[in-house]
Amino acid sequence: MTEKESIFLNLQRVADAVVALFGKNCEACVHDLTSLQNSLVYIQGDVTHRKPGAPATDLLMKMLKQNSEKGQDKHNYKTTTTDGRSLKSTTTFVRDSAGRPLAAFCINFDTTDFYNAGQALMPFINMQENDTLSPAETFANSSGETVEALFMHAVEKIGKHPATMNVDEKTLLIGHLEENSTFILKGAVEQVAQMMGVTKFTVYNYLKKVRNSTSTVGPEE
Repeated sequence: MTEKESIFLNLQRVADAVVALFGKNCEACVHDLTSLQNSLVYIQGDVTHRKPGAPATDLLMKMLKQNSEKGQDKHNYKTTTTDGRSLKSTTTFVRDSAGRPLAAFCINFDTTDFYNAGQALMPFINMQENDTLSPAETFANSSGETVEALFMHAVEKIGKHPATMNVDEKTLLIGHLEENSTFILKGAVEQVAQMMGVTKFTVYNYLKKVRNSTSTVGPEE
């Protein structure tokens, strides 16, 4: 058995162990960095719905580019699936005896169910009336951070993760964002679409519905 074969066999065993421990919300992947076009050589779990033979992700490519000689590990970072579910992820580079990055071992953990459970428990944990709570202020370094903060505040009002919201709840979410002038920020529609797991055209449709609803409401007499 070659060194490469031994490394990949051991990584597959580790992937099996990780998913066996953390269950259905967990996925462990092994990437062959010598073949980025179809780098995914082993996957245990089904969080991102990928199969062996899938290419390297955009983030993995960026991480290799930023430090092509060594590869820099990245742990406990947030990612979002195409259908809007939130993940905690980690990427670890595995090197051969010469110190060259040979493989990437990645773990993706779906936190969507835990988020919804946390939101359901908040009324029992929080002893203050909602109307008396002081809103938190986010001191953002970019408009993207501001959009994300506004988005999370809106999600908390509804109390469900966007991936599990129905059409009415998603419309209400967009309504909260519109109330807070979120969409005047450049790139907000695209960013909100990514966090919701929908297309930007879907966000525009929700926004149109919200604005039409607001415009049809006349003044009280």
